[in-house]
Amino acid sequence: MTTAVVPALEPHEIRTDLPTRNARLKWVMVVDTALGAGLLANAAVCMAAAVGNAIPTLLGPGTTDASGTHHPGLPWTGCSILAGDSVTVGEVRAKAMTREGLLVVDMPEQAQTSRVYDEYLAAVASTEAADLTYYAVSIVGPRNKVDKLVGKLSLLR
Repeated sequence: MTTAVVPALEPHEIRTDLPTRNARLKWVMVVDTALGAGLLANAAVCMAAAVGNAIPTLLGPGTTDASGTHHPGLPWTGCSILAGDSVTVGEVRAKAMTREGLLVVDMPEQAQTSRVYDEYLAAVASTEAADLTYYAVSIVGPRNKVDKLVGKLSLLR
């Protein structure tokens, strides 16, 4: 069994004044382009919530517009959403799980076919790892490690 790894940022590494390419950590998602727009968006949003919970320092401070309306903080590191097919998503996830220092959040098929969270948990628990199908995977970690995993993939269009 693998244990989730949560990459950390030191306070001096949180630089909202610099381009995202300067951040030590990189955040990407690889999604199965065969999914419909709704399932694809759901996968990305759900994984982003899990990543934001695991690494809250990825979220920048909120702001207030000139009219006084508050806007909550967004990820200051950015997040690239990359295109793949179901095989690619599974392969990227499998490779990422073998690398140290990465946070891997996945969206197995059961997450979108279950309507009750406990049913999702039970469905995944009763499925062998090799039999899981992944709709999407999110990876956060050192830029060089993430680039090696996804460097050949293109942005989702």
